[in-house]
Amino acid sequence: MKPTAGSTSDEVLAVALQKLALSPGGIFADIGCGSGKVSIAAAPFVREVYAIDRRPESIAYAREQAGAAGAANIRFLEGEAPGVLDGHPAPDRAFIGGSRQISAVIAALAAAGTGRMVVSCVRIETLGEAVSTMRRLGIFRESLLVQVARSRDLAGGTMFVPGNPVYLVVGGEDPCS
Repeated sequence: MKPTAGSTSDEVLAVALQKLALSPGGIFADIGCGSGKVSIAAAPFVREVYAIDRRPESIAYAREQAGAAGAANIRFLEGEAPGVLDGHPAPDRAFIGGSRQISAVIAALAAAGTGRMVVSCVRIETLGEAVSTMRRLGIFRESLLVQVARSRDLAGGTMFVPGNPVYLVVGGEDPCS
């Protein structure tokens, strides 16, 4: 059964992955993995992926999707972040797609030495909390508004239908430095 939460669009995913600057030897955490789409997209670029979700149905679906995609380097962790990461090596990079305990998750990742993180926000409250937490920790880099419109046929022509905006909040080290 597919998870009920919305899946990250291809365009937002592309921007997020570029901002994460994944590396071949790295460990990547997908917090709030939902369908597993972000985990599967990141898997070819890192040594290991932690796909984390508190919902068993999401973990089951993501595991099924990863199997179908042949993504063998994904470790599925069911539970609440950041606690579910205890006992595992700290990720080098993290994508946070869930908004529960967002400040605690960001703080735990920063304390563990996660070099770069991207938070995906569809609610302005999550955006505000992510930015203020990163600023307080001294790791805020930038926020981006990503808005995508898709074409649709209309009366023999083409129109664009806008999707909901997504904010990406980037924190951590500058990968170019």
